[in-house]
Amino acid sequence: MTDPSSPAARSPGTPRPPRDSYDSPWKETSERSLPDLMALLFPHIHAEIDWSRGYESLDKELAQVVRDADHGRRLADKLFRVYRRDGEPEIVHLHVEVQGQPEAGFPERFFVYYYRIFDYRGGPVVSLAILADADPDWRPGEYTAELWGCSVRFEFPVAKLWDYNERWEELEASSNPFATVVMAHLKTKTTRHDPRERLRWKLWLTRRLYEKGWPRQQILDLFWFIDWVMRLPEDLDRSFKDEIERFEEEKDMRYVTSIERLSRQEGIRQGEASLIERQLRRRFVDLPKWVFERLEKASREELERWGERVLEARRLEDVFSPT
Repeated sequence: MTDPSSPAARSPGTPRPPRDSYDSPWKETSERSLPDLMALLFPHIHAEIDWSRGYESLDKELAQVVRDADHGRRLADKLFRVYRRDGEPEIVHLHVEVQGQPEAGFPERFFVYYYRIFDYRGGPVVSLAILADADPDWRPGEYTAELWGCSVRFEFPVAKLWDYNERWEELEASSNPFATVVMAHLKTKTTRHDPRERLRWKLWLTRRLYEKGWPRQQILDLFWFIDWVMRLPEDLDRSFKDEIERFEEEKDMRYVTSIERLSRQEGIRQGEASLIERQLRRRFVDLPKWVFERLEKASREELERWGERVLEARRLEDVFSPT
């Protein structure tokens, strides 16, 4: 199915979809699918890594490295320990950042993270930027500084997801599961003001999971990403569920409509609550008991609203204000 449409204007009376959320799905998907991510977006580096030895996520170490830095508007930061296929040293620290919006200070911050990781963990360090914004002209790839003959130049590999709009047929034909992640991300961006078009693409992407013949757990993992980022208004979400239920009955493959889907939804809510708790701790350090009680009982809509306020709120109470 070749992309037949450009982003459509929202017609009067059409309900707005819930606000899109990318942070946690990108973090978890990048960790779960790192080999596929690298094979699709950075194939030249993928070929240099010995995937037979596995890889390790170093979230705690990364938190220590960047805890005092300005966070900017990124979707996900991950640090991995991987092994070189050939050469010494054999261990490489792979820093992957998914940057959600253009940011003037991004190259400098990326350089700061690089040398902090190098200082904390030792070399070599490889930093990779995945640009997930919708500005085709924003393409940072280096940081430079010079004064009085003292200079530094830091270059880093970049994957621009927006470019894959022009390579859509390549994504469709790909057997790499991470192509589904990229397609879901792009269609979430281009259907931001057109929930019915989003419903159409969400159905297409979900059906495609079965057509690829992937294992059941991989289908569920990819659907989890699609379902999280491609949010729909309540009425269209019901239509989506009904259509997928009919589709699964025809295929006799009751994956998404099984109990796993319900547990995934609760896992999403818990993941969002955990993310907000971490953000609150960074801003306000000590949290009173009532904060944890509010997070535990919150709906996903409330969590989305609170998450938007964390970085700008001056007081803890402002995050949870009803208005």
